[in-house]
Amino acid sequence: MSEELAGLTVGLIGAGNISRIHAASWKAVGARVLVYSLEGAEELAEQFGLEVVPSLDGVLAEAEFVDIVTPSATHKEITLAAIKAGKNVICEKPLTLTAADSHEVIDAAAAAGVRLYPAHVVRYFPAYKAAYDAIQAGRIGEVAVARFYRQASSPAGAGWYREVARSGGVIMDLMVHDLDQARWLCGEVATVYAVQNPPTVDGVSPVNVAAHVTLTHESGAVSHCRATWGATGTTFQTGFSVAGSSGVLKFKSDSDTGYKEELQNGATAGDLLIPESSLGESPYLTQLREFAIGLRGGAEPRVLASDGATAVYLAEAARASMESGQPIDMKTFVSTGVVA
Repeated sequence: MSEELAGLTVGLIGAGNISRIHAASWKAVGARVLVYSLEGAEELAEQFGLEVVPSLDGVLAEAEFVDIVTPSATHKEITLAAIKAGKNVICEKPLTLTAADSHEVIDAAAAAGVRLYPAHVVRYFPAYKAAYDAIQAGRIGEVAVARFYRQASSPAGAGWYREVARSGGVIMDLMVHDLDQARWLCGEVATVYAVQNPPTVDGVSPVNVAAHVTLTHESGAVSHCRATWGATGTTFQTGFSVAGSSGVLKFKSDSDTGYKEELQNGATAGDLLIPESSLGESPYLTQLREFAIGLRGGAEPRVLASDGATAVYLAEAARASMESGQPIDMKTFVSTGVVA
């Protein structure tokens, strides 16, 4: 353990797929990890050498801060409980399922004097960080057009992902990463236009579905995001192309790097694919270490609660655009607080 993280005790809330990546990362920095989950805590603890705690209150009483990796619909409730207990919070994306709820938890954290970091891990993947650095350095001039894509085997065949009120659907669950990237690389968003095929019906996401969102940025740049929950066995792939006035940045996970997909938890049909880097340090480890250092008074991380809220806001605007068939003006759009 590094000296700046000595004696760290983390409360891990949840024991699903992504918890394994988080647990391994916390153990890699030498942290003591307490885990609480309605199910799966014992198995996770045995696999990674964690300590099971039988209640949320028990974790909140003992942990220095909490790392929430539960299903999306529970993020708000658990985050507010941690804030009430005076604990700093790391929360998996999306921060909440509506921008109104995101701002509620941000306001609660500010009032309590605690910090809240949303785990938008793509900012820690080397290719995306390299693109950000290149743009900030002016290496491709003024950004004009950007394209982002992300695909995975659909998790909507079983479990809570198919219920849009619990997952937010393919845009909130999967594309939210690239909505954050589009804003990070191209600047603040002025308008949002979205389509999805097949459409969501009666709050139930199609198992195989593709969504397309076009963003116009305040700078004049235009970006396009595509997210696909594909048939079982679809490989996890991501990529981008960012064109500027004097150059182009391109990345494809399936051809340009040593990235590989990892099927978590011995997964079969409909389970979750999580990308893992086979080159260098895990981006999840980089992210959680940076968060922990920030929570101990070090440098602020590269993603803040406001970024998580804005990504949710953009995803919510995309859903509103699909419902109306019209572009959404972000200057006038107001979060309804309704998920589906």
